[in-house]
Amino acid sequence: MQVEKVGRDPACSMGVDCFMSIARAFGTSCFTDEGSRGGGSGSRQSSGSNAEAARRRKKRQTMMKRSDSKLELWLHRIPGRLFLNSSSEFASLFTKAGKKGVNQDAMIFWENFGPNEDTIFCGVFDGHGPSGHLVAKKVRDSLPLKLRAQWELDCTSGELGLMSGNTVGRNALAECSLISFQSESPTENLDNGKKDVQTDIFLTFKDSFLKAFKAMDKELQVHPYIDCYCSGTTAVTVIKQGRDLVIGNVGDSRAVLGTRDKNNSLFAVQLTEDLKPSLPREAERIRSCKGRVFALPSEPDVARIWLPNNNSPGLAMARAFGDFCLKDFGLIAVPEISHHRITDDDEFVVMATDGVWDVLTNDEVVGIVGSVPHSSAAQTLVDLAHRAWRTKYPTSKTDDCAAVCLFLGSSSAKKVSTSMD
Repeated sequence: MQVEKVGRDPACSMGVDCFMSIARAFGTSCFTDEGSRGGGSGSRQSSGSNAEAARRRKKRQTMMKRSDSKLELWLHRIPGRLFLNSSSEFASLFTKAGKKGVNQDAMIFWENFGPNEDTIFCGVFDGHGPSGHLVAKKVRDSLPLKLRAQWELDCTSGELGLMSGNTVGRNALAECSLISFQSESPTENLDNGKKDVQTDIFLTFKDSFLKAFKAMDKELQVHPYIDCYCSGTTAVTVIKQGRDLVIGNVGDSRAVLGTRDKNNSLFAVQLTEDLKPSLPREAERIRSCKGRVFALPSEPDVARIWLPNNNSPGLAMARAFGDFCLKDFGLIAVPEISHHRITDDDEFVVMATDGVWDVLTNDEVVGIVGSVPHSSAAQTLVDLAHRAWRTKYPTSKTDDCAAVCLFLGSSSAKKVSTSMD
């Protein structure tokens, strides 16, 4: 998301009016009771049917809310799972609301994730639209569970186990994802056996990411009380297992690696690409699905997705969970997946929502995180981002900011006691 003009949602330019404008454009009657029109017994029968359907829908919503509440309570009690402003030996998390209302950013750090104790899951989620905060929170809670279940299923079934050489189905699942090895020749110095294991680790996680992201988006589409028609969220997620990082990205949140060069100077390596409609391959896909891509005259540098015959909703990203008003017109929730092999020079990974990246460069972010104690790294970064918003864009509303700093070496990590805000 770019600089917001007063009164405009930077992700969805039509804001809360988005759903109504689309309803009018497609001739729907989402906010009318067709059964109440007319007279006679037919009207009374239709009215009774509508009332019964409404009662069933309300009952289902109530049951789902209770189920989600129980799931949330269970998740909150898991040791090593952080989702509030906090820090641990390996991570620092912090989020802060901007000036637009409720904070729509969410974050997570989960230690001992999955069947292996040396596995960590972490990520940030940037919601947008009227229900963006609910979508981001739902994806934060549900996506890791789907990913973990899918990963364990792949491993135990032998379909894509860590030591399996089976490649059936890999190509089909990877059609819409970009696979890139971020490190330079990550397997160059490994013998053939280690190469095979490392490749299978990446392929296993890749397939698990693709299936979990697809299942997550399908769940949102039929969710009984979270309206995802004009609301959605980004997701940049990282799994660390041993010395392997696998990154799954949807939207314009970003992951950046802090590493050292030959002179021991800290510098930034961007691990993900901001998936915006301005990217040629993204724009081509959107236009091939009859969606439109253009920028408003008031913000010529911000390309947005629009419906074929209506100037809404104006989404400033090419991939997202939710936003089902655009899913038939080129918007997808398929993640770009990449792999990085951790070296001795790598120190940390910073995942942050675009409220941080809009005002701070990659090198500035890495410099900030590398110069403060681990326990306060995320808070310092978010506070400086908020200050930069006031300095650089004094007439614009400050965006929500969230950051997760994952420290890669236990030997260099500064041990601190976990503190919850």
